[in-house]
Amino acid sequence: MQSSQVEALLKQELGLEEIIVKVEGTHYQVIAVGDCFDGLTPVKKQQLVYKPLMEKISDGTIHAVSIRAFTPEQWQRERKFILPQ
Repeated sequence: MQSSQVEALLKQELGLEEIIVKVEGTHYQVIAVGDCFDGLTPVKKQQLVYKPLMEKISDGTIHAVSIRAFTPEQWQRERKFILPQ
């Protein structure tokens, strides 16, 4: 599954403002930004992102997922530390 397919799926299902997906084989790194994460614990944020991906995880298309989820406000603060300029 290509990164663009994962991005489109998560953006559609969760209404994300921004999504960045990096793929190395069957390992995926996801940075998700959206209001849907407001007030959620880190575990609940991850569960929210995992849900639309479960079919692909179950069939082995996706083996591992690393998730970092932010509200837009959190992302404004954290983006400079995560994405190199």
